[in-house]
Amino acid sequence: MRRASVVLGCVLSMAWGACTRPQALSGLDAGTVAAEGLPGCLHYGEPRRTGTVPPELPELSGLAASHRHPGVFWAHNDSGNAFEVFAINEAGQVLARVTLTGAESRDIEDVAVGPCAPGDTRPCIWLADTGDNFGLRREVRLYRLPEPEVLGNATLAVETLPFRYPDGTHDTESLIIEQQTGRLAVITKTRKSLGEVFALDGLRPDSVTVATKLGTLHAPGEDHRSTAADLHPGGQRMLVRTYSRVWEVRRPGATSLEELVHGDVVEVPGASQAQAEAVAFLPDGRGYLLGSEFTGQPLVRVDCR
Repeated sequence: MRRASVVLGCVLSMAWGACTRPQALSGLDAGTVAAEGLPGCLHYGEPRRTGTVPPELPELSGLAASHRHPGVFWAHNDSGNAFEVFAINEAGQVLARVTLTGAESRDIEDVAVGPCAPGDTRPCIWLADTGDNFGLRREVRLYRLPEPEVLGNATLAVETLPFRYPDGTHDTESLIIEQQTGRLAVITKTRKSLGEVFALDGLRPDSVTVATKLGTLHAPGEDHRSTAADLHPGGQRMLVRTYSRVWEVRRPGATSLEELVHGDVVEVPGASQAQAEAVAFLPDGRGYLLGSEFTGQPLVRVDCR
């Protein structure tokens, strides 16, 4: 979510690197730890700017790679904006604007693309309406819609899948999905850690699912308050973003989220962005794209070294 102090700073300056401290992109904590025994990159390379956040996404809060359209990412704004998703490329070009109906959104914080249901090969766009800054929402929800086969402006209905946490309320800005199983999970945003991971098994539109806690993610040092996440197509690594850094959770041979959440947590290259709230693996898992709130902020891609 946007904060007043950040807004003021970003109104004054929208240049590369504005509004947040630069990140170290070299050294032991910035991607030099080899990802041995894992699909994807062994080492990540230097971040490079590919484009800018377009005017349609002033509060860009989530990115996810399309399954149907090569080079396309689905993106959305967070609270206070129209109920929409956008298809963009890494340059920030808007390729489609999809107006959503069937629900009234409150605070959408992340997006994922994956199976519409366990055992279903069709890809769906999943949106996490889980933002809860003041801890007032006893029930939150995901929205599901089939990924459009044709890119173009459209109006589509969503299906609402409500859930609650077993231990009270949580502010949550990160959504992930297993590509092999269609299993979904969210990661909470907390000052105590990188977040608690809750699986969302058995989601149904006609009942409130109780999430299952799988574990807690801890970063080396004191980083916390995760704002976005994405699960690698191979399921053995996961990106977790905070306001200042990007982390990768690694567990060679992991066959479930339960195993992955107990993996190693390694810092990987990030980028200086105003309000760092979006991260998405590339479709082949060999790199990732970073996004930020505020029009004109850089979109940044990291590939294998």
